[in-house]
Amino acid sequence: MADDSVLTAAQARYANEFWTATSGDLTQRRETINAPEYVAEPGDATPIVIDPADRKQPWIGAGAAITDAAASLIWGSMDAEQRHAFLDDCFNPAKGGFSVIRIPLGSCEPSAQPYYTYDDLPFGEHDNALTKFSLGTGEPGAPDATKDFKYIIPVVLEILKINPAVKIIASPWSAPAWMKNTGHLCQGGHLRFDEWTGNGFDPMLDSFEGCYARYFVKYVEEMAKIGIPIWGVTVQNEPSNAPKWPAMMWTLKQQAEFAHKFLRPAMNQKFPEMRIFINDDSTHNILWPVNEIVTPQQAASVDGFTVHTYEGPYSNFFNASRSFPHWMFGMTERRCMIDETPEDAAHIMLGIIGNWLVRNGESFIALWNIALDERGLPNQVGATGRRGVVTIQHETGEVIRNLEYFMLRAFGQDVKPGSVVVRSTNHTPDGWSGGLGSVAFLSPEGDVAAHVYNPTGEPIEAAVTINGQGGAWQKVTVPAWGVVTVHKSNGAINVSEPPADDEFELNPAPKHLLGDVAPGKVRVWGQDE
Repeated sequence: MADDSVLTAAQARYANEFWTATSGDLTQRRETINAPEYVAEPGDATPIVIDPADRKQPWIGAGAAITDAAASLIWGSMDAEQRHAFLDDCFNPAKGGFSVIRIPLGSCEPSAQPYYTYDDLPFGEHDNALTKFSLGTGEPGAPDATKDFKYIIPVVLEILKINPAVKIIASPWSAPAWMKNTGHLCQGGHLRFDEWTGNGFDPMLDSFEGCYARYFVKYVEEMAKIGIPIWGVTVQNEPSNAPKWPAMMWTLKQQAEFAHKFLRPAMNQKFPEMRIFINDDSTHNILWPVNEIVTPQQAASVDGFTVHTYEGPYSNFFNASRSFPHWMFGMTERRCMIDETPEDAAHIMLGIIGNWLVRNGESFIALWNIALDERGLPNQVGATGRRGVVTIQHETGEVIRNLEYFMLRAFGQDVKPGSVVVRSTNHTPDGWSGGLGSVAFLSPEGDVAAHVYNPTGEPIEAAVTINGQGGAWQKVTVPAWGVVTVHKSNGAINVSEPPADDEFELNPAPKHLLGDVAPGKVRVWGQDE
């Protein structure tokens, strides 16, 4: 049992503390709670020990995807005041602190515009020198602007004004159709491996692989010219998936070989610090140890490995993380549905992504669309019901913040850039069952931050302590399907509060809402509907 001097010393260790509680049903939404008093024993509460002495991977940050669909709502449904208020709330380091965004390298689904790439030609024609490459036309955000200039570029430029340190990851859904064996953007196909385009047999200049690698470099170069620095690229979004929207198939071996032989050498010419990630797909495809598929030489050309969390088993993650532990690992896509239960949304967002993956090596989080509207639109396939990090009313620009927003804000507001993940007690083996889970961080300035997650439908009392405090505990109730956050510092702490939500009706039921495009139909450049 600790005496009063131990409790007093623990209380004096940090000048400032900031505690919040968020329930899975959002009846509590980052509600500020008083810092609990120190007690000598945990009693019947579940003990959570934060251990800054046991340090793990660096923490890069958290955020979401700025797709064409999301950007169209932010740019088109919001007026300038609404837009700035929303983006400032999310990305301002003094507020929400989101610090990572993922953008499509060419069209993805969902998209507000018909699908495109940056070098669209009829199949059979070639553009080996990429002379027709274009991110789009017009002034950023102008009504007559096209491709990325219409929505994505103006939104990203505004984000960078708010937080210039945001890390941007770009992912392609498909190469231009003329580079593919099918001649189409959609439903898979693959790059024209071992074929030639140009006048000669120089692998970097005349092969389709070399041409596509230079397409990546051209994209990074053109984005840099307009003030958008790309931090990292993935070789392919969901390379195992052949849906009716832009897609392209790659095995993990093909991705690693392309990165090693073509993409890394091409990037080395102009952007040698570019982060290159492979996989960018759910863990159901990581069936074997990655070092049985990827050679050490190929692994040296790759910076990391990213996963989606639509399908498990999530323990397949270890086939990558324990094959090449020097890689950086991140989560690059997941969304919920508008009618998702609090239990299911919390299990995947707070449990698998925000707890289990971080504890086991994840350095950053990029959820799917930062925004969709009250129907789950816009998109090109007529699908409704999908949910963004926030929901934007498509006619008024009003905003409802979903559980995903509060999960991201817990990382962005409480965890300082440059922190490292440290060990902490965990009572959930998988992030969604058992008892309380936790993740914890140590900042370069010595701040300690932690999230304590409750994967059950009943409140659970936790007792939190930090290694070195001896018998000094703080008791707090973690709400059902929810999370309690704590940030301890001897400096200033960001104690900002999320804005109040607007009120409007959600309408996820399937309807014909796409004008001349019926559900199941796809508008694709160069193809019939």
